[in-house]
Amino acid sequence: MLFPRLLLCVGAWALCGSGKPTERKERVVREAPLSAREHDDAQSFDYDHDAFLGAEEAKSFDQLTPEESKERLGKIVGKIDEDGDGFVTVEELKAWIKFAQKRWIYEDVERQWKGHDLNEDGLVSWEEYKNATYGYIL
Repeated sequence: MLFPRLLLCVGAWALCGSGKPTERKERVVREAPLSAREHDDAQSFDYDHDAFLGAEEAKSFDQLTPEESKERLGKIVGKIDEDGDGFVTVEELKAWIKFAQKRWIYEDVERQWKGHDLNEDGLVSWEEYKNATYGYIL
């Protein structure tokens, strides 16, 4: 029962977002894309999965059976429904998508930091950065 509501909410959110003007001016700050995947619901919902769950979480959902996926999405909907009224509003959905995207960014920064902090002292020296970034060239 919650899964169709969730899909309806995601669809409504996508329609609200499509009303942005198509002309972009260089001085306008552009938002980061919600997904690197192509947004074409006629082909697949991969873009929506990335935007809604975050790229890493979407990959884990690809491995689940439909039943497991419904169960996990039901738990996520409970987290999205901040006021506990049993419905997900557009604002709640927007807040969740922002949360998922920020979580992915923070996780990516942590991975990058670990990749550069070769001696694991919590600091990235110029030598560590240079070796991690340009080491294969040197």
